Amino acid sequence: MVKVFLSFSFCSLLAASATSQLDSLNVANKLENVTKTNWYDNFQIRGYLQVRYNRLLETNPDLKCEQCDRSWGENSGFFIRRARMIFSGQISKRVYFYIQPDFASSAGSTGNIAQLRDAYFDLGLDKNNEFRIRLGQSKVPYGFENMQSSQNRLPLDRNDALNSSVSNERDMGAFFYWAPKAKRELFSSLIKDGLKGSGDYGVFAFGVYNGQTANQAERNDNLHVVSRFSYPFKIKNQIIEPGIQAYTGKYVLLSTSPEVKKAANNEYLDQRIAASFIVYPKPFGIQAEYNVGRGPEYNKFSDSIEVQGLKGGYITLSYMLKIGKQTLIPFFRGQYYEGGKKHELDARSYKLNEYEIGFEWQPHKTFELVAMYTISHRRFEDHAKPENFQQGNLLRLQAQINF
Repeated sequence: MVKVFLSFSFCSLLAASATSQLDSLNVANKLENVTKTNWYDNFQIRGYLQVRYNRLLETNPDLKCEQCDRSWGENSGFFIRRARMIFSGQISKRVYFYIQPDFASSAGSTGNIAQLRDAYFDLGLDKNNEFRIRLGQSKVPYGFENMQSSQNRLPLDRNDALNSSVSNERDMGAFFYWAPKAKRELFSSLIKDGLKGSGDYGVFAFGVYNGQTANQAERNDNLHVVSRFSYPFKIKNQIIEPGIQAYTGKYVLLSTSPEVKKAANNEYLDQRIAASFIVYPKPFGIQAEYNVGRGPEYNKFSDSIEVQGLKGGYITLSYMLKIGKQTLIPFFRGQYYEGGKKHELDARSYKLNEYEIGFEWQPHKTFELVAMYTISHRRFEDHAKPENFQQGNLLRLQAQINF
C-alpha cells in the first residue's frame, strides 16, 4: 500500500512539474511576442496639404516673388502650394530614415508634379544617438526659419534674406549633429507642443554639401562647408534659443542671359554668416534673424554679374491664445534684404522692404487657416528688366490640413 502511495505521489509531482514548465514556456513565448518588434513597427506615414489664394485686395498684379510663391500676381488663382507625404522610421536603435516627396512641385508651366524633397538616413554613433551623421538630401543647417517646416511656420513664405542662401533649403551632403539627450527631448517637445520649433538639428552642426541646392547635380569640384551652434534653454516658463551659423563655398550659376557679362565658368564666391534669436510663444513670441555675406549679384550699370555684398533679416512677433481646444496666433513680420539671389536669372539684384500682419487659426490639430495682409516694396532687376521696382498690397489666404 505504501509503495502504491509513493508511486502515485511521484507521478503527481512529475505531472505538476511538467505543467509548471509548460506554463513558464507559454509565458516566455507571450513575453517574446510582446517585446519582439520589427523595423516596420516603427514606420510612420504623415503629411500635410496647403491650398492658397493670393488675389484678394491686390493693388499691383506685377508685384511677384519667384522664390516665395509663384501664384503671386497676374494670371494666378487658387494654388496648391505644398502636398507633402513623409515616410520615416527608426529601423534600429542607431539607424533612422526620412523620405519626403512633394506632389505640388512645378516644371515650367506644368504644376503639381512629384519631386523629391528629403531622402536621408541618420546613423547614431552612441547608444543615445547624441552624436549622429546624416547622409543624403536634407536641409542645410543654416537659419532657424530655413529649417523650420512650412507646416509649422506662421508667415506663408520664408524671409528673403536668409532663404536666398539655399533654395528649397536643401542639398546633398553629409552632416554631423550633436545634442545631449535632454536637448533632443526639448527640440522634440517644441514641435509636439505647437510652439513652432525648427526641429532637431542638434546643438552643434557641421557639414559639407554640393552647394547647388536640392535635386541639382554638382557643377564644380568645390564643396560648401557649413556650421551652426544653437542652444535652447529655459528661464522659468519661457524657452529661449540663440544661435549662430555660417557657410562658405563656390556656386555655379544655372540661369543667365546670353548677353550678360559673367565669369567664364559661371562660378562665384558664396559665403554668409547669420545670427538667430528665438523666444518661443509662451504666450508672447519673438523670432529674429539677420545675415551678411558675399555672393553673385547682377549689376545693371555694367550689365554684368559680380560678387557683391549682401545683408538683411527679419523679425516676427506673435502671441499664442488658447480658446478652449482652439488656438489663435496673431503675428507681425517685418523683413529687409539687399543683395543678389543666385538661384534666379542673372543672380537677380534685390532690394526689398516688406511688412506682414495676420493670424493663424487652429480649430483642431488637423486643420489650420492663415490670413495675412502683405505690404511690399520690391526692386528686382536682371538683364531683361534693369529697371523694375514694384510696390503693392494684397490679402493672402491659406488652408492647411495635417494628417
